[in-house]
Amino acid sequence: MEFLSWNVENHVATVTLNRPPANALARGVILEVNSLLDEVEHDDNVRVILLKGEGRFFSAGADIKEFTTVTSGEEFSKLASSGQTIFERVETFSKPIIAAIHGAALGGGLELAMSCHIRLVADNAKLGLPELQLGLIPGFAGTQRLPRYVGFAKAAEMLLTSDPISGKDAAAYGLANHAYPEEELIEKAGELAAKIAKKSPVAVKAALEMLQYVKPESYHEGVKAEANAFGTVFVSEDAKEGISAFIEKRQPDFKGK
Repeated sequence: MEFLSWNVENHVATVTLNRPPANALARGVILEVNSLLDEVEHDDNVRVILLKGEGRFFSAGADIKEFTTVTSGEEFSKLASSGQTIFERVETFSKPIIAAIHGAALGGGLELAMSCHIRLVADNAKLGLPELQLGLIPGFAGTQRLPRYVGFAKAAEMLLTSDPISGKDAAAYGLANHAYPEEELIEKAGELAAKIAKKSPVAVKAALEMLQYVKPESYHEGVKAEANAFGTVFVSEDAKEGISAFIEKRQPDFKGK
């Protein structure tokens, strides 16, 4: 694979996102995540997946420049739906997936992390959904998953202000399981993965299946509505201005159109 690498030790597959400089989630990266799941799903040597980022970030979000190649709202809705399907596969995967987040998990990067079963973060990491700064909304089920973890009010604040929170605060709000000093993060994540890998694979799979029953029934309706809204927002003048401003490194001037 071009953007993912992994090695397996003691039944733990350590998977590294490696798309410099910020591990942006281009379509190719998301498709490779799906391909990775294909490879490890029936590999009995893999019992736990530990997902981390290479370099300074876990993932700083989507590849904004790639947005300029999409020409219609319908096409963008299909792109969002495709990503949602893959991230839902991550969430419902039969083997535990742990995200170890350092640096930043923003936009699509946080949406990927939220689809993992467990999130460990560095104290100084930044987590957020900044899409509204571009005149967009999250498109990979971020509007649906975030309230599950932090509650409606905090999710509304994070979405509408685009302000990120620290790793320490993410743990306090329930978005992350634990926060650690950055230099300890990977070691702690490895210890947790190793602990789970010693459990019965049959029991672990069954436990993950049972956890799926606690989800609100409206989730699937919500993500479909999100994908449609994402396509509608994408073809707005504000979205074009937001993306242009990002690429040109200036503040956007939104007109409400």
